[in-house]
Amino acid sequence: MLGPVEVLSNGSALSLGGVIQRAALGYLLLNSNKVVATSAVVRAVWGHDAPPTARKMVQNAVSRLRRTLGDGGDRSCGSAELLTSCPGYQLNVDPDAVDLLRFRKLADRGRAELAGGFEEQAARDLGDALNEWRGPALGDLTERGISWPQMALLENERLSAVEDRAEARLALGRHFEVVHELEALVEAEPTRERLCGQLMLALYRCHRQREALMVYQRTRMALVDGYGLDPSRQLQELEVAILQHAPSLTAPGRPAAVAGAPAGAGRAAASPVRAVHHPSVGGVPPHLGVPARDRNEEAALASRWRGRDPLWTSLW
Repeated sequence: MLGPVEVLSNGSALSLGGVIQRAALGYLLLNSNKVVATSAVVRAVWGHDAPPTARKMVQNAVSRLRRTLGDGGDRSCGSAELLTSCPGYQLNVDPDAVDLLRFRKLADRGRAELAGGFEEQAARDLGDALNEWRGPALGDLTERGISWPQMALLENERLSAVEDRAEARLALGRHFEVVHELEALVEAEPTRERLCGQLMLALYRCHRQREALMVYQRTRMALVDGYGLDPSRQLQELEVAILQHAPSLTAPGRPAAVAGAPAGAGRAAASPVRAVHHPSVGGVPPHLGVPARDRNEEAALASRWRGRDPLWTSLW
């Protein structure tokens, strides 16, 4: 399901026939181990433009799917069993035989490990969960114009797992490993604030402060243009912390005094990229490792904002 709809038997893909059969199977898999009304399958396949013979066509598709799956007799298909159950059908499957269910099991385990402070194991299990994906969920059906609300929900589940894994890896100090992945994801999802915040933190720890602040501004503009909303309080506070070179942003295992600088770098390399202070900063913070001349320059820039009220509100 996490890619084109496929059924494997002894490692080989079975022929699933045309779009009606594939759509019926995909929808039943989304609702596996539950009774699904025939009318729901009809709507899933045709929407509101179902032909008069739609129910008969679904019955034929189910009959062919039964033969493909072995009607529960071929255990090589993961003990799949397609039953007629009033008012429709029920597809019973072994949870370990369905990639979506394996993904959810691993993702839940990874989140529990992350909450418990076991970041290394969390990153591993969340990575295994994401490896279940072969492409967009039910991608062959979307290419045929079929769109169900569950498809968007599945993509949201995937992105949440990506964010959880990124959180685990950032907690382990692996910002250089995640920064390029996060850049690509934020490019595709510019209003997803958790991703944007993770990218800002990773960029800052990779000594790319200016780019971290640019990510914030792009996110703010995307939220305002798309939804008329300002960034959440958490994202605003992260921008302020980056401007202030807050010790709390220091990567794990790094002394706060050299936050933002490569290990063993000299004074010049330790100077982070400067940026104009936002009005929400409220003053000129003591920048770690920034020469006095640069601090004076930043003080002059920041003074232009004194007396102005912040324009943002908390929307978290």
